[in-house]
Amino acid sequence: MTCVRCQQITKTFGATVALSNVDLSINAGELFFLLGPSGCGKSTLLRIIAGLQEPTAGRLYFNGHDVTDLPTQKRNAVMCFQSYALWPHMSVRDNIRFGLEVRHLSRDRQRQRVDEVLELVQMTDLADRRPNQLSGGQQQRVALARALAVEPACLLLDEPLSNLDAKLRQEMRTEIRRICKTAGLTTIYVTHDQKEALSVADRIGILREGLLVQVGTPAQLYHRPCSVFVADFVGQANLLSGKVLDRSGNVVRIDTPAGPIWAMAQGTLPSRVTVSIRPERLRVTVEDPKSGRELDRANRWPGRMVESVFLGETSEHVVDVSGQRLKVIASPPLVEPPDRVALEFGAEDSVVLAE
Repeated sequence: MTCVRCQQITKTFGATVALSNVDLSINAGELFFLLGPSGCGKSTLLRIIAGLQEPTAGRLYFNGHDVTDLPTQKRNAVMCFQSYALWPHMSVRDNIRFGLEVRHLSRDRQRQRVDEVLELVQMTDLADRRPNQLSGGQQQRVALARALAVEPACLLLDEPLSNLDAKLRQEMRTEIRRICKTAGLTTIYVTHDQKEALSVADRIGILREGLLVQVGTPAQLYHRPCSVFVADFVGQANLLSGKVLDRSGNVVRIDTPAGPIWAMAQGTLPSRVTVSIRPERLRVTVEDPKSGRELDRANRWPGRMVESVFLGETSEHVVDVSGQRLKVIASPPLVEPPDRVALEFGAEDSVVLAE
């Protein structure tokens, strides 16, 4: 297994800065995702790790060895692109064997290795079929098997599921994790699909305009984003700008357009902040029948139901609170919610971010 370390990696294309001083360490055997909007530099970083592009500045290390100036074949970093690039005239078995023949392995070793990866990707029964006889998910498994066959130091995946329909994408997420973890490979995976990253990754690196803005586990990025950008980009969030009114230890009272918020916060805060509240952390209750005003309880706001969508296991709602439209996800779903409701949430359910 291979540890990968990017040290101050910078890449420019003329006056355009694609990556700026990226420092990143990826553990051996880790399934690491690069996530970010289009044009943020994630595919460029993957190609630099693969050796398909040279950094303008910075160094790249595999297991502590500087590989910055090594060609791709000497790094043994294998990249799978969005297109599967399977030979249409070859069987599944021959497609997988191709890389082993290029490396001049013995026929016995080729046969043994092909059988091993066919079993790993659960394609043994389809080994004699050609690509046009396979589904999209099966073709993706063949492309993975071909990459795994050469026992790469590092497996690099660039949007590997982008050509699959929604149902197949969901099935293949689990399969890719199973395959990579069973093989014990260090895997770096580029995607713009947040659900894909959150459900599969060990850790995720968020890129924005060439900058690495946060690295953490899926739970850390979702529940404790470091910035308004990360809170807004990863999952869904209600973002409210506010002014800090007072503070007692880690408990902060913030004035927002929706109403006052009691929140938990650590460290020094500026006077102006943004509060992030995930839609599933808001609980819908019946508004106090005695008053339309806010009740004498922390984080309980009266509101008006604007929109409701039933999704089976959950329901999504838009609630107007003092002119602010807040999104709510209810599980179990709310069936025929009343027009007048109240939203409740605890101080620990919000994240306070510097603007």
